[in-house]
Amino acid sequence: MTNSKYPEIINDLIAAFKSFPGVGQRSAVRMAFAVLKWQAGKQKALGKILSELDDKIGPCPKCGNISSPEQLCNYCSDMSRNHNVICVVEEVTQISSIEASGLFKGGYHVLGGKLAPLEGKGVDDLNLATLLKRVKEDDIIEVILALGQDVEGQATAIYISDLMKNMNVKVTRLARGLPAGSDIAYADSATIAAALSGRISLD
Repeated sequence: MTNSKYPEIINDLIAAFKSFPGVGQRSAVRMAFAVLKWQAGKQKALGKILSELDDKIGPCPKCGNISSPEQLCNYCSDMSRNHNVICVVEEVTQISSIEASGLFKGGYHVLGGKLAPLEGKGVDDLNLATLLKRVKEDDIIEVILALGQDVEGQATAIYISDLMKNMNVKVTRLARGLPAGSDIAYADSATIAAALSGRISLD
């Protein structure tokens, strides 16, 4: 809903900020007027960054993490990591939470969500084909399903586990140290470390 007291371009800026997760009307207004106070050079720099996002950011062709277009991400290109173990997450933002635990040194795979039929999210909407290809071709010995503890996350974990039943790979999931219904992206590093250490097999 726009505010007629403001010029149209300010209303557009407020609407843009309000579309961010967790940002309400008041916060969006404060953010818009904070940007308005920036020097012109800083405003233009932000605009340039936003205008170049589509051209300079794309999915890693191997794992689905963010990267430069058609380039391996920092984790896939790091030869010091154990690429025989894959940690599967729902979204890119969850990788940093797992990295903060300091315990996992393997590779990642980003699904791009979880199975949620009521929201129109099905099997074809997830980055599953590339995951199966990696397991078949890259000598993967373990797939860790670091998915949410909600119903959709558990259903997705079971589905992936079933897909890999006849593959020569160990499939595990995080231990129950994570609260039910929680998003891994918001869990503290100690909780994630405990969940990784106590992961259980889905065989």
